[in-house]
Amino acid sequence: MTLEQLRIFLCVAEREHMTDAARILNITQSAASAAIAALEARHGIRLFHRVGRGIVLTEAGRLFLAEARAILDRVQTAESMLDDLSGLRRGSLRLVASQTIAAYWLPPLLAGFRERFPHIQVVLEIGNTAQVAAHVQAGRFDLGIVEGQVDNPVLAQWPIAQDQLILVRATPFDVESCTPEFLQNARWVMREQGSGTRSTLDVCLRQIGVHPESLNEALVLPSNESVRTAVEAGAGIAGLSSLVVAPALAAGTLHAAPISFGPRVFFGLRHKERYHSQAVEALTAFIA
Repeated sequence: MTLEQLRIFLCVAEREHMTDAARILNITQSAASAAIAALEARHGIRLFHRVGRGIVLTEAGRLFLAEARAILDRVQTAESMLDDLSGLRRGSLRLVASQTIAAYWLPPLLAGFRERFPHIQVVLEIGNTAQVAAHVQAGRFDLGIVEGQVDNPVLAQWPIAQDQLILVRATPFDVESCTPEFLQNARWVMREQGSGTRSTLDVCLRQIGVHPESLNEALVLPSNESVRTAVEAGAGIAGLSSLVVAPALAAGTLHAAPISFGPRVFFGLRHKERYHSQAVEALTAFIA
């Protein structure tokens, strides 16, 4: 059994799709199939069911998946430790952030970090706040950045930056349209449960006497951009980051309510017990 076979198995198993895994790994489909077949033949066990043109993990495959992840995590840790010895002359880090942060706040900072540390590769993925916390806890990413605190004793968290939620709609607000009664009965366009924007908005609404659990939710959408576009089209009211709505406010396609919710803090997340590379420390210091 080789590390390359394990990497191929893990990629195929996580996607249950040979072609997609081969494309991601930049190898031929036949090479991926051969690696899986060699593992199965060497140990005399089936790791996948072949169902038509598709593949599905067997029970043995599901059990082996956990072991393969653990082994490759240890290999990644060992490689990171060796990279540290080179004094940040090479290396990589895996970063995951919630949507507002990844799409609006992080990109210019990552560009500056790349300029300062040109040999450090940064891999960034996006998820909502709940997904980011789960990824960091599972060790799939070295560092997470989320909108709001996460209740997880396994994770260390600290404030990094802040923005502000703004209530917006396509037409101007007046005093009457900012009362708790009006907002309680208005049509809303919301982010999904689990997003930092949604959880922060719920807290802010409760503070002004609005009950978020009984709002009239016209739409629930999975991204800031889809919420903003729906509100610009007149679908209802939304609470979005100032980073998200600033261009639309300047262009006059959205209007802000005269309500201040105060700052919203962005938090960094790291696993308390996992090794933290110099690359992670460097990025943390750079964006702090």
